[in-house]
Amino acid sequence: MSRRESPPPPPPPPQLLGGQRGECEDRPERAEPLSDAEREIIQDTWGHVYKSCEDVGVSVLIRFFINFPSAKQYFSQFRDMDDPEEMEQNSQLRQHACRVMNALNTVVENLNDPEKVSSVLALVGKAHALKHKVEPIYFKILCGVILEVLSEDFPDYFPAEVQVVWVKLMGALYWHVTGAYTEAGWLQVSSSAV
Repeated sequence: MSRRESPPPPPPPPQLLGGQRGECEDRPERAEPLSDAEREIIQDTWGHVYKSCEDVGVSVLIRFFINFPSAKQYFSQFRDMDDPEEMEQNSQLRQHACRVMNALNTVVENLNDPEKVSSVLALVGKAHALKHKVEPIYFKILCGVILEVLSEDFPDYFPAEVQVVWVKLMGALYWHVTGAYTEAGWLQVSSSAV
């Protein structure tokens, strides 16, 4: 099977980010801005998470790949791994987990600088659109997985009201990334991703 013919991932939970699955055109006019209080909540909770960033990132990627195995098609180095323990020990998976967490850290650290956040996420989006050819739906799914892992692994720091703020952040991340896809000429996601 080619990339475009791979089995579709299950849809993400609908309450996470909204919008039509698999289309860049469904983007709202702009991401909902975070208030000063919301930025503070995110940065405070992130401080607790980032102390264990590699382990958290590995947990996120393992859950992502176990629950959405079609996402592994973009990773030749661990495409054929099904065992979570094998994934956990894989140095390339661990390196990618660190890259994901460090990108998220850059976003969180720069929440008061919207241009920096937009720039970082544009680079991520364009690289994944042009170089890696990753369907944007996987970013929506990954955002949901990140939220699940954070709320389960850090229940003291992620009560319901904090989760709501993080959902808003993940919605903004997805909005920026899909904007980069659109700018890169990604017109519409193929039907294989929905």
